Formats: sequence, C-alpha cells, structure tokens
Amino acid sequence: MDDEVQTDESMEQEGSHPAPQKKDKIQGIFSTQTVQKVGTGTTVRKTVQKTFWMVEELDSGVLEIQPLNKAYIPSGPKRKVAMDDLLQKFSPEPEFYVHTVFPAMQELNKTVAKGEEHRAKGEFFSAEHEFSNALKVDVDNVRANFGLGLTYLGRGETKKADNIFERLVKLDAAFEKEHKHLFNEFGINLRKNRMYSQALDYYQRAMQLSEADEHLHYNIARAFFEKGMTKETVQHLQQSLDMNPELEAAQQFLEWLGDKGFVTEDGEITDLQPSDVDLGPSKRKPKTDAAPGGEGGESGDDEDSDLPAGIDLGGGYQVD
Repeated sequence: MDDEVQTDESMEQEGSHPAPQKKDKIQGIFSTQTVQKVGTGTTVRKTVQKTFWMVEELDSGVLEIQPLNKAYIPSGPKRKVAMDDLLQKFSPEPEFYVHTVFPAMQELNKTVAKGEEHRAKGEFFSAEHEFSNALKVDVDNVRANFGLGLTYLGRGETKKADNIFERLVKLDAAFEKEHKHLFNEFGINLRKNRMYSQALDYYQRAMQLSEADEHLHYNIARAFFEKGMTKETVQHLQQSLDMNPELEAAQQFLEWLGDKGFVTEDGEITDLQPSDVDLGPSKRKPKTDAAPGGEGGESGDDEDSDLPAGIDLGGGYQVD
C-alpha cells in the first residue's frame, strides 16, 4: 500500500485553530425595575415600576442606553453604562422589542418620510401635518424637528422656525454626523431668512459638540458678515484657511472683501458696513454656495449670489 502523502495544506489545517467568531454587538430593549413605597402608616404599600431602555453597544465597546417614551419610542438623553451594570441591573426584553417597539419605530419613520417627501415637492402644509404628527409621538425626533423647521423657513414663517431652532440647539443628536445633510440645510436657511443671530448660535453650538473644520468656520464668517461684523468675519475666514489653505470659497471671500473696501491692502479692517456698499443684485455676496460635502442633493444657491452654485467642497459641513 502506498504511503499517504500529507500535503502542506492538510498539515496547516490539522495544526490550525478555528478562526475566532466575530462577537455580536449588544442591541435591543432591556428593562429595569424599581420598588417604591406609596402611602403612609398602615396604608403603605409597595409598587414596582418598570422602565424600558434601548441599549446599543458602540464600536468602541461602550454601552449606550436611552429610555423609551410613553409611545415606546427611544427618546430623550442617552447615557453610558458599564457591562457589569447591564448584566446585573437590566433584563433583556426581546419579545417586547419585536411586538411593540419595532412596529412603533417603523410607523414613526414612515410618518417622517412622508413629511420629507411633501417638503421636497414644496407641499409645505402637508409636510407640516406629517412632521407635527411625528413630534406628537417623539418630541425629540431629530429628522422631524429639522423637517418642521425647514418647512417653516420655506414658508418664511420665522417666528415658528425660531421655536424649532430653540429646541434643536438643545438636542445634542442634531449635530451628529448622520444628520449632517439636514444640519447644513437648516443653517443655510436660517441665514437666508435673515435669522443671523440664530445661525451664529447654531454654528457655534456645533463647534461645542463636534470637531470644527474649515467649512464650519467659513459658514460662521458668512453669518458674521451679514451682521456687519467684518472683524469676526475675517478672523473665521483666516481660521478656515489655516485649516485648509486651498479652500477656494474662503480665498474668494477674502479677496472680495478687499475689492469692496472692507479690508485694506495692509489687512486692516475698515468701518465699512454692507449697507454702505452698492453690491448690486448680482454682486450681493461672493459665489460660495455648494452642495453638501460628499452628500449630493440640492445646492444652497442664493438668488443674489454672483458665482455659480454647486461647488462641492467635501468635508463635514456644507459651505453655503
């Protein structure tokens, strides 16, 4: 009988260990229970209160929890918990997620999507109806708040938009990367509706909660210019160019300020105000509107912009 020849491949297979299984991340609904005493004296009785939480394990391995509201939608502030605390104090509720939470979240997402579809078609009153219904279920829903705010801005109803603005600046989630496109559009529309102070508060809030980049500094410069604050405008343009010397929009804006007499050849700021200069209908501002960086979609073109829209500058924030 011929001796069996063992190949290098078979030797490797025999001596190798099984590839480690990729660990599934924790995500789902958990509950906690607290016991409370109600009444006094002989009428004291104990009640058990059950609270439901959406739990998600982040890429870093940190566990993040968020309470469910009365409509069984994850809503409100998120906080982090240790794995030991989750295992000791929380109980998994898989069936509650499948039969109650997931359907409620789907229905909410459908409502928000309908609102976004109406808004995209310019059907602002239908959009308002859908977004308002969504906010009745989850007042902190970021997409619905952005959508309703943009709907009001689209109709020029700045007072109503200001109420939404006050709510959005308090929502940390509004400044997360997944909402970048809406963030950009909202900031642009605040400025276009001459809500310059709100636009500045909005962008500066973004700087507190996320990493500032050249585009964010540029947008802040635009808002400062609209308020007639040339010194601050130039400071943020220079910060923008310090981060990215190749940012064409910032270069053009600085040149434009010099050409119009807002800045001298020596770099000194003059007392000139935008209202002092006849900018003309086609020379209201430097051409700077752009489609959201890396996101596509509509450009943020101003009717009075003197340069073509649609400059895609990339980055986390839209240069508008």
